[in-house]
Amino acid sequence: MGSRAAEGAGSEQPPEGGMPEAPGEESRRLTREQLFIVAAAASINFSSMICYSILGPFFPSEAEKKGAGNTIVGLIFGCFALVNFLGSLILGNYLTHIGAKFMFVAGMFVSGCVTILFGILDKVPDGPMFIGLCFLVRAMDAVGFAGAMTASFSILAKAFPSNIATVLGSLEIFTGLGLVLGPPLGGFLYQSFGYEVPFITLGCVVLVLVPVNVCILPKYDSIPSKDSFWKLILLPKVLLLCFIIFSLSACLGFLDPTMSLFILKKFKLPAGYVGLVFLGLALSYSLSSPLLGLLSDKLPYLRKWLLVSGGLLTALCFFLLGPAPVLHIESQLWMFVLVLVLIGFSLGMSAIPVFPEILQCAYENGFEEGLSLLGLVSGLFNAMWSLGAFAGPTLGGLLNEKLGFEWASAIQGGWALLSGLAAGIFYIIETTRRSSSSSLQNPPGNNEERTHLMGSET
Repeated sequence: MGSRAAEGAGSEQPPEGGMPEAPGEESRRLTREQLFIVAAAASINFSSMICYSILGPFFPSEAEKKGAGNTIVGLIFGCFALVNFLGSLILGNYLTHIGAKFMFVAGMFVSGCVTILFGILDKVPDGPMFIGLCFLVRAMDAVGFAGAMTASFSILAKAFPSNIATVLGSLEIFTGLGLVLGPPLGGFLYQSFGYEVPFITLGCVVLVLVPVNVCILPKYDSIPSKDSFWKLILLPKVLLLCFIIFSLSACLGFLDPTMSLFILKKFKLPAGYVGLVFLGLALSYSLSSPLLGLLSDKLPYLRKWLLVSGGLLTALCFFLLGPAPVLHIESQLWMFVLVLVLIGFSLGMSAIPVFPEILQCAYENGFEEGLSLLGLVSGLFNAMWSLGAFAGPTLGGLLNEKLGFEWASAIQGGWALLSGLAAGIFYIIETTRRSSSSSLQNPPGNNEERTHLMGSET
């Protein structure tokens, strides 16, 4: 996939136009651009995740004071993922019309502005006015996030055609860092300065990064393609990969509304220590992602087995997280943290190879190479992840309320089990078909006949 994508990238105009340069000069110039692109992508990964995660420690209690019940608060959180799902599909389809750089910068600007707006919602009258504005601001933030992340994935795939998994895996360090630092930083600023300061501070930081990214990001020109989302998503392999993305995101999202309550109730930990338990998952995912990305790029044939084994390992870990009552194992803190570490690693095994696998499948099925396809793939990836992020907490919260955390986590792991088994069956069938078609194209008799003729000639 890498060589083919590299040829496609090379066939288009250089980002800034102008006369062609010598190979050595071009490689130096591109290396400099690649560093700028990585810096820009790291800034959006970190800033968006830290703005997303600061709500957890204090917003539910503040919203309750303003007349929003638990169900409404859950919907305010969930609407972000739902709008992000729709926004990613639409913006990914129109990436080449809008422009990747403009979409990236505009999405970041919108995200910074609405983060500041969220900080002044405590001044709004209680009741329906407050609730309605929360939904509106949250939805606007989701649109900005969808635009910035869709453009970011596309620009990265354009700049790093042969090692996109390595780059995406490395950038997950900043995603994990934002998720880890968001809750404690938000909680500290809230306790020290009140409701407004966390949002206004982080929103201003994001806005400061906007002109920086305007200066450092290159502008890629691309001709819109006739390919569509429907043509891409109706490919059987892409459908399978979309289900894998959905299942991983649903499993991860399940932990948001349920895990902290289970830890406080089961292990009697102080509230301040709950965030430390979350570190096990976030750090293992962030640290393993670059290695898994490198492995995925250097040994592409291993991607399929990373997807299969990652799904099955994730399912096993969720079965052990409670653990499931049928195992008759008493839950202990050390085992809980160990399982979270394994979940972080197994999620990386499945999540990192998906993007290059979708790209490779698109190339094999005749999609035109270029920024238009990268926009479709980026939008599809972000949309499926957002759909899982909406379904996971919604269904998980219901299961947790009806059955308890032990059974709920085991059932939630069924998503990963289904995706792992489906991927294994699909790849076995695909390998069998390819081997049988190659044997039909090169029958053994032909080789023997050629050998006999060559021997008779000598």
